Amino acid sequence: MYDIFSIKDVTMPEDFLWGSAYAGHQVEGNNTNSGNWRNEQKENPNPIGEPSGIACNSYEMYMDDVELISKLGHQAFRTSVEWSRIQPDENSFSEAAAEHYISFFAALKERGIKVFCTMVHFSIPIWFEDKGGFNKEENLRYFEKYLDYIVPKIAPYVDFYNVINEFNLTNKEFKMNSLKFHALGYHTIKKYTSAPVSSAHAFVNYMPYRPNNKMDIASAQYRDANDNEFFFHAMRTGEVIQLGRDGFYSPDIKGTSDFWSINIYTRTLTSSLDRAGKSDYHHKKLKMIDMDFYLDEFYPECMINTLTRLTDKPVYITENGCCCNDDRFRIAYMILHFSALRQCIDMGVDVKGFLYWSLLDNYEWWTFRPKFGLCSVDRESGTFERTPKLSAWLYKEIIENNGFNQDIIRKYIKELPSLGL
Repeated sequence: MYDIFSIKDVTMPEDFLWGSAYAGHQVEGNNTNSGNWRNEQKENPNPIGEPSGIACNSYEMYMDDVELISKLGHQAFRTSVEWSRIQPDENSFSEAAAEHYISFFAALKERGIKVFCTMVHFSIPIWFEDKGGFNKEENLRYFEKYLDYIVPKIAPYVDFYNVINEFNLTNKEFKMNSLKFHALGYHTIKKYTSAPVSSAHAFVNYMPYRPNNKMDIASAQYRDANDNEFFFHAMRTGEVIQLGRDGFYSPDIKGTSDFWSINIYTRTLTSSLDRAGKSDYHHKKLKMIDMDFYLDEFYPECMINTLTRLTDKPVYITENGCCCNDDRFRIAYMILHFSALRQCIDMGVDVKGFLYWSLLDNYEWWTFRPKFGLCSVDRESGTFERTPKLSAWLYKEIIENNGFNQDIIRKYIKELPSLGL
């Protein structure tokens, strides 16, 4: 059992960067030219599936978000440029959309907030999807054309770039092709800026369901190699390897991550008895929202298990967070993960910053029910008013102190959360 009231004081290194994040399609609303939008209009077999619709109305209310980010003391913010807005069809670019993102990023910079920009956060234009998207190498030229248009416009305001978000958890062919798009993105961005560039990696901590079972161990190692190590290996060496396929060497891919951009949440237990390779420990499950969801366990050790493999470059945590209906779970989650993150630093990992996911209760790709946000959004009344939760004010005080102690913890939470009856 974790006891946050026994956690020792935590102070992060000087100049540690604290902030938050969200992604365009999940908050902006009416992203009608994206493939995600088109797919959301189809009949959803999931009874609680719903389209993104107006989402959090952030395309219209981005200045409200800027003021909120500033009021909460965040020093950095990660968001995405929506390609489908910038290039709604193959042969035209939207100057108005480009000006929107310039205004957004400039407003953040004016308030001293570092900008992390993701060029593709899952959603792509319908026309690009119809051409095969990232599955086809011949589509590299379309991606380059998009970057050549938008990067020089936003470059004066962007401090860090992610080319693509989390392509490592897809099929083998997609992953191998995406490395080529990532490399192209890296070199194209570098034509216009010296800012650090990476791609956000979903670092899943695969562990054997039966710790002493060789088949489960092999299953965990196989998935780790194909979903995690293939990316780090390619960045370090230029070798592109997916077990079960022919690999290749590309000098263009080698060295195309200036820092490790890590999205991390929890572990995944792998069982060789299950065709999908997944399992869980029932005694560890926390039902923090009123639906089954894959993030239902506190396991801050995932920070140590994964990040201690990354001692060769600076590390930024570009996503980490908790979805819950009782905000006390979020407070406990944050305290535990910050403590584990500090221990990683003590072990020699050069962690430079942390971006909480998410600033707002946003659209989780097929439903609004998982609440990740530091701030709630009043979607029911149509005002979309943002209201900081208690965890947001705790986080503000942590940022101000570059860490926390028991006095800060006990100011915001008096008892451990309980699912109760």
